[in-house]
Amino acid sequence: MSRSDPRSTFAYPLLDVTRLLRKHFDRRAEPLGLTRAQWRAIKMIHRHEGISQKALAELLEMEAIPVSRVIDRLQQAGFVERRADPQDRRVWRLHTLPRADAVLDDMEVIAAALRDEALAGIGDAELIACLDVLERMKQNLAALDEKNSPKNTDTN
Repeated sequence: MSRSDPRSTFAYPLLDVTRLLRKHFDRRAEPLGLTRAQWRAIKMIHRHEGISQKALAELLEMEAIPVSRVIDRLQQAGFVERRADPQDRRVWRLHTLPRADAVLDDMEVIAAALRDEALAGIGDAELIACLDVLERMKQNLAALDEKNSPKNTDTN
């Protein structure tokens, strides 16, 4: 395949855009005093109030012990709290506290400004076409997960 073949090179700009978005967001969020793992955890807990630590770890694609450490720090800083699950004593449910609201608002302002800058000069039609292609790629890759899941693998 030629280097100019878009099928052989499409992933590089995707990875570059993702890396650059993270880098610029981290720089702008630095004054908030949170690590990327911490602000991602706050955002996910806020979106899924009462989520278990295990489910949060899965959403963040992190191992349980590092997520527990992130939650420890956020709890100590007054952003989140753990509440015992009334159905299962072994499970902690996570909830944001009022202090997290201001940080979430600040993060949204940062994210909105960065989105505007990243999308400068890109028309709605272009963006919609790009999102459609990305969604189809996501569906294709998700189908691979389903196809390769243990329940769909023939071990005979």
